[in-house]
Amino acid sequence: MSTGVIIALIVVVAVVLVAAAVLALRARGPRHGGSLKRRFGPEYDLAVARHDGDTKAAERELAERVRRHGSLRTRPLEPAERERFVARWTAAQERFVDSPREAVAEADRLLAELAGARGFPDGGQYEEQLTALSVHHAHHVEGYRRVHRATHAGVDGDGAGTEELRASMVEARALFEALTRPGRHDGGGDGRRTGTEGAPAAAARPSSTWSFAKRSPKES
Repeated sequence: MSTGVIIALIVVVAVVLVAAAVLALRARGPRHGGSLKRRFGPEYDLAVARHDGDTKAAERELAERVRRHGSLRTRPLEPAERERFVARWTAAQERFVDSPREAVAEADRLLAELAGARGFPDGGQYEEQLTALSVHHAHHVEGYRRVHRATHAGVDGDGAGTEELRASMVEARALFEALTRPGRHDGGGDGRRTGTEGAPAAAARPSSTWSFAKRSPKES
């Protein structure tokens, strides 16, 4: 076989490989977007809206979030540490009746501290912390965003009404429960979720009945 024929064959093989690679990348595109949508859920829709419907730009943003924070390893809470956070959240809920704004501000601070304690970026870097949380708790992070927004809206003089404060704190509770819920490997047990040592997970979470019906909260 002549040298010319060999070179021609090499060129043909190279072209075929390049074409196959391009087709593979195109085929991966929709699946990549689909996997981001499944992973981020409501955060995917928010990202698309923020980019004025440009799904490609939204997916690039979300993929960058995963690149930066996807490998983050969270730190489990010690049982006593978890109990302290739960006690503080319960106190904030009870405080809402008389001082809704102060209660929501406490919930905002508490989520920032709790996320930091679990190994997420420090609460002093709110945007970075929120971004990391969105990668690992995409279905719950909007509540944190709402209490933070409500807290700072009050500082800026354009505060949210009581109903908005109530809704934001109720939604934020989902993230609080996700962050205080023991993981499969916490405590080195048999993989079942437990709260404090030997107690079921429900014991490590605030009471599921949070009623505002006792009396109307004061506007502050």
